[in-house]
Amino acid sequence: MPDLFNLEGKKVFVAGHKGMVGQALMRRLEREDCELLTADRSQVDLTVQSKTQAFMQEARPDVVIVAAAKVGGIWANNEYPADFLYENLAIETNLIRGAFAAQVQKLLFLGSSCIYPKHAPQPIKEETLLSGELEPTNEWYAIAKIAGIKLCQAFRRQYGCDFISAMPTNLYGPGDNFSRASSHVLPALMRKVHEAKVSGASSFEIWGTGTPRREFLHCDDCADALVHLLKNYSAEEHINVGFGEDISILELAQRIAGLVGYQGAIHQDTSRPDGTPRKLMSSARLRQLGWQPSISLDRGIQETYQWFLENRAQEEAV
Repeated sequence: MPDLFNLEGKKVFVAGHKGMVGQALMRRLEREDCELLTADRSQVDLTVQSKTQAFMQEARPDVVIVAAAKVGGIWANNEYPADFLYENLAIETNLIRGAFAAQVQKLLFLGSSCIYPKHAPQPIKEETLLSGELEPTNEWYAIAKIAGIKLCQAFRRQYGCDFISAMPTNLYGPGDNFSRASSHVLPALMRKVHEAKVSGASSFEIWGTGTPRREFLHCDDCADALVHLLKNYSAEEHINVGFGEDISILELAQRIAGLVGYQGAIHQDTSRPDGTPRKLMSSARLRQLGWQPSISLDRGIQETYQWFLENRAQEEAV
């Protein structure tokens, strides 16, 4: 079957190309016969409407992928709620409205699995959006992402724009953020295990009980799924992009420790929050479109740790 949308010869703007997902998208799109367009913050500040609009009018991309966002873990979301809500609203609003004004042929907006209610039935289906209360520790980010989905739907309904949204699960891989202040759970654990191994520590600490379950997808698998969606999906409803299996945080810590070669103990700091009890997304609709992941968790952890070792000087500085 031919693709619904052909990327051949198209000018594709990857907003957020320096982030982990953006880098993975750049790698994946290099295999397509398309022209890649990027812009770093020195070229255009995506939080400023006038600058974003001017850039889009001048560049005139055919396709826009909104992978730019302010991201962080539980601590960062709790500490900087205004930044997470405002900056993400600004970025997505400016890009989506700018894409409409520049007559972009197709736009793909990236959300996050945190858009779903804290106690959503598992595995989480797309239709559970807005059916319950959000997880309080990241609701600011989640509300911004929900607004992005709704904005794409609104432009689709009112103007017939081919704007779609994808909701990736927890992502990891080369180019991940290993900062002590703002990293997500997998890179945070990887850094803790590495530092415990290097220092010869008898144990390392994880937040909470370790019982919450999370799903993890390698960023290169995510990028491949997003390109597949660009080519083969055009509908109002957002679509989940997941791995299909989950693992407890304690099991993940044990898995990373084993692959890194650390044999010490794991201490659970139960004074710290657990967050959402479980987040496993249903990716049935994506599977029906003919896509499934190819990178196992063990292989992905090994690749990510190798990248961390090769880049740890700059990562350990923050």
